[in-house]
Amino acid sequence: MAQIAVSAHDGKQVLIDGVQTVPANPAPDGVMVLDLSGAFPRVIGMVALPTSVIGPPASVAVAPDESFALVTASRRIPAEAPTTIVADDQISVIDLTSSPPRVTATLHAGAGASGVSINPAGTLALVANRSEGTVSIFTIADGVLTDAGKVTIGPATTSPAHVIFFDQGRRALVSRDGDHRISLLTISGTEVTVEAQTLAPGLRPYQIDSTGPRTFAVSANIGGGGRDTDTLALIDLREVQPRVVDVVAAGLTPEGVKMSPDGRYVAATVNDGSNAPPTSPRWHRQGQIKVWRIEDSRLIPVAEALAGAWGQGLAWSSDGHTLLAQSAADNRIDVYHFDGWRLTRAGEIPTPAGPAGIRTAEP
Repeated sequence: MAQIAVSAHDGKQVLIDGVQTVPANPAPDGVMVLDLSGAFPRVIGMVALPTSVIGPPASVAVAPDESFALVTASRRIPAEAPTTIVADDQISVIDLTSSPPRVTATLHAGAGASGVSINPAGTLALVANRSEGTVSIFTIADGVLTDAGKVTIGPATTSPAHVIFFDQGRRALVSRDGDHRISLLTISGTEVTVEAQTLAPGLRPYQIDSTGPRTFAVSANIGGGGRDTDTLALIDLREVQPRVVDVVAAGLTPEGVKMSPDGRYVAATVNDGSNAPPTSPRWHRQGQIKVWRIEDSRLIPVAEALAGAWGQGLAWSSDGHTLLAQSAADNRIDVYHFDGWRLTRAGEIPTPAGPAGIRTAEP
């Protein structure tokens, strides 16, 4: 049986001397569907649709039964100003059971639609709208999404970036990279409520993640601006009120973060100045992949390896032995093998444009 990963790629934004730029002839946006069940991942489908590298690399969500995927588009190029990008609000539904995969619906979330997640039952999706301070709610039935409204996290300046479910879909966390907080949501059916409590994981919490037993979540905090060392925060979800229990130095700009399916390990793409101008004293040609183990409510460093430049999202195989890492500057996905102690590079998968977000179905 296949294990599906869906990788989105964005042709509207490239790095030129460390500056995100709209190219003269943008490559089409789209997604690549990968089968992770073999010795090496293989491409089994492609589909054109809008997406964006702007926002955390969690612009993709895959249904628990792998029947469909959702892809957000936080930015677009307006026809009247083809050298600029503006906020977008689209969310595409992809049928993964058809060959080739196909878009079955396009809906609208909110301005700057970014991180998206599907609850474990496959009945509800939430989308963080970075440019308007809201989270959009969609019900799901037989792969069909229905708009069920929005909940306001705060003013647009809170910049909700990503949302994840926990507690068997009864609660969720929303990272707010605009004001350095994480909000807690409670969920009853289609009713989503913002709790007064917030968490303080560090400067600019961006992508957040939890999987497997979902006893912990992890937040990648990118407030160092490519100059100061950034952090990862470990959040204990077992208590009535989730709280940050550990914070570790991660390096410069941990853009993407992903827990292994068993919840034992955390991997991060660390840009390490690879997205900076070559004249910067902190510039490096390559980024890094780093892995920590969760032990006694602490993040323990385990392994690291060189990776492509301007690293984005990560995806684990279901057995935790293969790790995919996106490189937006190099138009590729790096493939690593992990044995619990070492990361070994196994090869790469070229992408048609800069890979910008990747997910698998999550336990």
